[in-house]
This record gives sequence, C-alpha cells and structure tokens, in this order.
Amino acid sequence: MSKGFKIEPPRISTNLSKANFNDVYNEEEPQLINCMVTGSRADEVEITKLILSEVVFKNVTFLNAKLHRVDMTDVIFENCDLSNVRFSEGIIHRVSFKDCKLVGVDFSDANLGNVTFDNCLANFSEFVDSSLKQVGFQRSSLQSANFYDSKLTKVKVTECDLNDAHFEQTLLKGIDISTCRFEKLNVSIESLAGCEVSPEQAIGFASLIGLKVKQ
Repeated sequence: MSKGFKIEPPRISTNLSKANFNDVYNEEEPQLINCMVTGSRADEVEITKLILSEVVFKNVTFLNAKLHRVDMTDVIFENCDLSNVRFSEGIIHRVSFKDCKLVGVDFSDANLGNVTFDNCLANFSEFVDSSLKQVGFQRSSLQSANFYDSKLTKVKVTECDLNDAHFEQTLLKGIDISTCRFEKLNVSIESLAGCEVSPEQAIGFASLIGLKVKQ
C-alpha cells in the first residue's frame, strides 16, 4: 500500500438546496451545484460535459446513463445504483461512492483524484487507460474489473474481492493487495514488481515465473 498519504474527502456545504436530477437542463450548461438529490431516477440519460459540484446523491438510480466527459468535484454518491453508467473521459475529484452498485460502470480514459469506493459492488467495472491518484477501494467487490494500461499513484486497495480482475500493462508498484482475496488475477510478473502481497498470495504468483513451491 502506498503509505503516508491522505485521501481528501468531498467538501460539501452544510446548507444544500433540494434538487431533482432533471434540474441539470435548467441552465445554459447542464449542471448541478450545491444541492442534494434523493430517491429519484435518471435512467438512460445522455449528457456530455455535465458539471457536478458540491452535490449529494442518495438512493438515486442512474441505470445505463451516458455521462461522457463529466466534471465532478466534491460529490457524494450514497446507496445509489450506477450500473453501466459511462463516466468515460471524466474529471472526477474529491468524490465518494458509498454502498453503491457500480456493476459495469465505465471510467475509461478518466482522471480520478481523491476518490473513495467504500462497500461498493463494482464487478466488471472499467478503468482502462485511466489515471487514479490518491484513490481508495475498501470492502468492495471488483470481480473482473479492468484496469488495463491504467496509471495508479497512491492507491489503496483494502479487503476487496479482486477475483479475475485485469491489470495487464498496469504497474502495481507500491500497491498493497495483501488483505484482498482472489483465486485468479490477470497480471504479468513485470506488473507485479514492488506490489505488496501476503505469503499465501506470493505462493500463487510464483507459478507466473514457473516456480514450484514445496510445502
């Protein structure tokens, strides 16, 4: 695990106005600022360059939404369903996903900084060609998640399910996955250099270089 760094939480005002997601269309540019959205649905919406700043989403569903090139700063998603949402090429800064369903969510080519995923279901999520800096995954399921050719800087992965996740062309130097569980990990021995693993995981990875470990 990259040590000695802190992930900045979202900076949210204590005085938020109530809003509906459809309010994004009331401005010249699609945006939501300084508000709380609860218990609504925004399925299948398609918005490019949406701006979200100081927004809290609670119990909101965004199934199959296309939010290409979204700009999110200081945003909290709590108990939301963002399955198959496309955040590709987005700028995502000081954002928290807590108790969210993120199956198939697409962060490809996105820039994530100071972002946390806490107790989320993010199987089949896509982080291809993305940049993650000061990002934390904790107690989340990342089965078959794809981090192909991603840049990971100061990333924490704690008590997560990484089974069948893909890390091809992605360096794991300084990343601690020792508390994570998996039966299979798609990764090259070169990518593993400097990764921190448990003794049991090390035995499994030994097969990548043809070693046979005697018990």
